[in-house]
Amino acid sequence: MKQRKLLALLGATLIGLSAVNAQADQLDDIKKNGELVVGVLGTDEPATFIDPKTREFIGYEVDLAKAVADKIGVKARFKQVAVAARIPELQQKHVDIIAAGLTHNKEREAQIDFSVTTFVTGQKALVRSDSGITDLAGLSGKKVLTIRGGTQEPNIRKAVPDVNVVTFDTSQQAFLALQQGKGVGYVDDEAALLRVYAKLGPKQRDFVVLKQSISEEPLAFGLRKGEAGLKKVVDDTLRELEASGQAEKIFFKWYGPDTKSQFSTRSFKLETDKI
Repeated sequence: MKQRKLLALLGATLIGLSAVNAQADQLDDIKKNGELVVGVLGTDEPATFIDPKTREFIGYEVDLAKAVADKIGVKARFKQVAVAARIPELQQKHVDIIAAGLTHNKEREAQIDFSVTTFVTGQKALVRSDSGITDLAGLSGKKVLTIRGGTQEPNIRKAVPDVNVVTFDTSQQAFLALQQGKGVGYVDDEAALLRVYAKLGPKQRDFVVLKQSISEEPLAFGLRKGEAGLKKVVDDTLRELEASGQAEKIFFKWYGPDTKSQFSTRSFKLETDKI
């Protein structure tokens, strides 16, 4: 009887160790494959977008992901994903990490792990000037446009419970619909929204950015659950970029005063994965 119990205990231990090893293998697999597959939106300038000259992915999140790949000693390969498909692509192992404007919240922590925060932004609404709307309350009962699969829709519904939300596959499609008069407002992360607004030039007079923020959004890289080895490398890389001053340089390269985003300060640091 004792021998059977001992064998059962030994078997359970071996199974447990096998499970741990299986979970810890992603980083080894990345090294063996020689590449880190990174899921990006590719439509979210200046975070991730396609260089019209080289047709390669560039942007803030691209630079951070490349630093992680360099730390591992492999090449970064970028794969375009839709907003609604970000977490499924990660869970189905089509990508190794997600660097795609992904909000870190408690609900998503049940599905995936997150790196240290890589960006902090608020969400705001842009409305048509001829709508007469001056605050979020004015969106009550009105048609508001945004991207599908992100936190924009639930956040605007929480802020304005009886708003009529219409979603699109990309932020570009949603904003174009606003310009075509298919809604009175457009909701997006503040950084992306202000960049779109800046591009309007003289047509800015036709739109107004509401002063109230809908929410504050900490963004981070998404990782599969339980991959402690990969998470450590990602977090260590980001914290090293912060400590060296390189993180700030990357931020101002894409969002600084000389860009269309025109941020003069950075309100966050790459240091914690707590929200």
